[in-house]
Order: sequence, then structure tokens, then C-alpha cells
Amino acid sequence: MSQTIRRQAQTVRRQAQRQGTQAKVRQARAQTSSLIDALMRVFPFTEEQWHRFFLGAILAGAAALAWFIASLAGLNALIAQQVDAAAVNAGFEVKRVEVRGVERMNELKVYERVLGEREQAMSQVDLNALRAELMQLSWVKDARVSRQLPDTIVVDIVERAPHAVLERPDRLVLIDPEGHVLEPISRAKARGMLHLSGPGAQSQVVALDRLLDAAPALRPHVGEAEWVGNRRWNLTFTTGQVLALPEGDQQSAGALIEFARLDGVNRLLGGKVVAFDMRNPDRIYLRCPECRAEERALKTGEDT
Repeated sequence: MSQTIRRQAQTVRRQAQRQGTQAKVRQARAQTSSLIDALMRVFPFTEEQWHRFFLGAILAGAAALAWFIASLAGLNALIAQQVDAAAVNAGFEVKRVEVRGVERMNELKVYERVLGEREQAMSQVDLNALRAELMQLSWVKDARVSRQLPDTIVVDIVERAPHAVLERPDRLVLIDPEGHVLEPISRAKARGMLHLSGPGAQSQVVALDRLLDAAPALRPHVGEAEWVGNRRWNLTFTTGQVLALPEGDQQSAGALIEFARLDGVNRLLGGKVVAFDMRNPDRIYLRCPECRAEERALKTGEDT
């Protein structure tokens, strides 16, 4: 006959564990109650106001959770579609595009970017994204896109100004005063404009402008500017005569000012000299093939 023996020690241990857990719970409750009491003493709120505050916090958390779940379920997108449909039904739909400020560039390129927004609800048009697309056009220096309710998108364009022609190995391109390429240009249309050439010339457009500003009387007579060896300029005047300037911003500006002074006194432009070399700061070298031919003819006449 078997007999079951109950182990008293195990029961005592369980009771001790249960009592310890209850003690911890009582301690936590006491600490929480003390914290709440301390807050109530610090802030001048009644117990009823505190209950309302905690109730509001709980409801706000529940609403945020419900919104998050609804977002995951696509409810927000559905609501947005319904709002857009209501806007279209009310007449707030893109039907017209108005472009302002375009004078030189091809206006159709602007319409190509914007007309994709037609027949959309005005609330759906992303103005910032549309402006970013317009800023990619070579002629656009700045752009502003706005809604003109109920049905018009207005685009205000600030164009870049054509400044000079850059000669590339395979073509000519029009550039603005900062060297930004605008568009290819034919030789016929480029006639009469300042031509830039030489490796690295595109990055020197601003520096060339400052150089020509040093002698404004000569600027209208400069037809070409060649950036030589990535260090200095050769200027070709509309007369076909070439002026070789020294290296350095101050040195080249000083030489150009001196050349303008000499031209004012001696009428160098339009004369027989075909090239002027001012790379030596102490003197100017002249190349005049006709002058040498005249000298030889004069000496031969004297011999005869």
C-alpha cells in the first residue's frame, strides 16, 4: 500500500515567494501614489482635473494608434482621393497654364513640363517638384510656380541672359555671364558676338568680364578671347589684330589699360600692326609684316 507524503518545505517556499511578490506590488503602489501625490502638490490641479488629464492622454494615444492603423490599411489614401474628387467636381481642376517672363527661350519646353498636370485636382499639384523640373532647363535662372484658383497654374520664369559664344571642337554654344551653357548656336547667329576659345575658357568668363571692365573703351572692339595655357588671354579685336596679355589678373588688367592709353595716342587699332605682345612688362613688341616689306623696298630703291 503506497502512501503520499506532502513536502511541507515546498509549500512554505511558495508562500514566501507569494508574500514577497505582494510586498513588491504594495511597494510599487506606494511609490506611484507618492509620485502622484507629489505632482498634485507641485501643480495646482484638483484630483478631478488630473483624472481628466490622464483620460485625455489615453484617448489621444488611442486616436494616434487608430490613425497609424488606418494609414497602414490605406484609408488615408482613400480619403485623399475622395477630397481630390470633390475638388474636381467643385471646379478646382488644372485646366489652364500661364507662363510669364519668357522672351528668348523656347516656351514650349516650359509647357512640356507643366501640361502634364492638366486635368488634375489643384490640391494634387506638387509646386515644389514642378519648380525643380523647370530649374533643369538650361535657360531658366529661377522659377516660381503658383496656383491661381480655381483652375490655373501660373509659372513665372527668370531667364538667363546670353553673353558670349563658346567655341567647342564640334560646335558653338551660347553661354551666360557665369559661363552656363544655354544652347547650341549657328555661326550665322553667332556673328557679332564675343567668342571665347581655349581649354578652360568656360570657367574664366567672369574673370574675363572683370578684365574688359578695366578698359571699357576697348570692350566694344574685342571680338575674340582665347584662354592660352590655362594662364593668360590673347584678345583679337574686330580689326583682326591680336593682343597678347601677360599672366595674372593685375598684370593683364594693367597691360590692357596701357594699351588703351597707347591706342588713344597713336591709333594702334586699325593700323598696319597685326599683333601686339605685352607679356614683357617693360616693353611692347609689334609685328608688322607690311612695315618690313616697305623697309626692304625702301632699301632696294636706295641701292639702285
